[in-house]
Amino acid sequence: MSRPTGPPGGLGLTRRSVLGGLAGGAGCLASERILFSSTLKPGEALPQDDLPAQEASWYRKLPADRVECQLCPQACKVADAERGMCGVRENRSGTYYTLVHGVVCSAHTDPIEKKPFFHVLPGESAFSYATPGCNVECKFCQNWEISQFRPEQVPSYYLPPVALARAALRSGARATAATYSEPVVFWEFVRDAAVAARKLGLRSTVVTNGFIQEAPLLEVLPHLDAVKVDLKSFRDEFYHRQVRGELKPVLKALELIRSAGVWLEIVVLVIPTLNDTEREIRDLSKWVKANLGCEVPVHFTRFHPTYRLTNLPPTPVSVLERCWASSKAEGLDYVYVGNVPGHKGEHTYCPDCGHTVVRRIGFRVLENELKDGACSKCKRTIAGLWS
Repeated sequence: MSRPTGPPGGLGLTRRSVLGGLAGGAGCLASERILFSSTLKPGEALPQDDLPAQEASWYRKLPADRVECQLCPQACKVADAERGMCGVRENRSGTYYTLVHGVVCSAHTDPIEKKPFFHVLPGESAFSYATPGCNVECKFCQNWEISQFRPEQVPSYYLPPVALARAALRSGARATAATYSEPVVFWEFVRDAAVAARKLGLRSTVVTNGFIQEAPLLEVLPHLDAVKVDLKSFRDEFYHRQVRGELKPVLKALELIRSAGVWLEIVVLVIPTLNDTEREIRDLSKWVKANLGCEVPVHFTRFHPTYRLTNLPPTPVSVLERCWASSKAEGLDYVYVGNVPGHKGEHTYCPDCGHTVVRRIGFRVLENELKDGACSKCKRTIAGLWS
């Protein structure tokens, strides 16, 4: 998952530039029910003791003012005045609230390749945004400064959906991207921001761990154009020990995204000794081909020590190259090497003739030889969202 640009927990855009994108009467969607003890304007810094609260969309009421969250597979049962594992949903007398609808702690206009999306609008930018919180705890999280804290612990700005979409348009971005922390925990915000963005002609994308229940995923997918899922490992043991999650719901989410016709890309952060065996990579690649199809891009990305996993070295490039070769040998058409700028595994090749149709270095597109979404040499259609 890409890091936010700028200091941790801060907005990559200035308050003035955010406000500049709000001209024309931007505000909350008519369907929003936001509770404040004070009045805030879009782009205004949020007092950390006065967060907005909106009733959550996916939960059920239990006896004794308890609730059960039905957003992610953690399925937290939450007592009155308590919060779920994510730290951003709170039970108030038997009504469950999200505390991060419109609460933006990081926003920046990034190259869309940074997400990474390699088959979505190459060379264009995405207005990236995040709220605090996450529904798992990866020991290798690179954005732990925002994902592992509660919203009142992270400086944030109020940027409701329509205001966010207008700011994205003014920034020159072609898409929005819910990213940096974990969009599942601000899923209502993702939904409403995607609706607002589509009305302005922008694509909507999500960068997620895919750890979500089926109903909320299916409800929001029609509003999205592309989803990148971090597939942490192909072993449930890894999810339990390193992530505090489960593999099975993530695999189901991948199938649902693909079957819904939403563009899908997968990133595997390859961590030395933990998820880098050839057998695991081949099993993962076989599953992708059999259940999602050979045209779903898979990125094998280099690990760097961080957060609670600093005892391991960065992934050797030779290991990434082995993953790259193994996955291609299993029949996947679009396989990439990530976090190794200048590597030939960053380019997109035509599966039929081998011609380099998109040449990259890091997050920058050097050449784009696609012609109407097809190889310029052999005319083979290259899967993706190119316009």
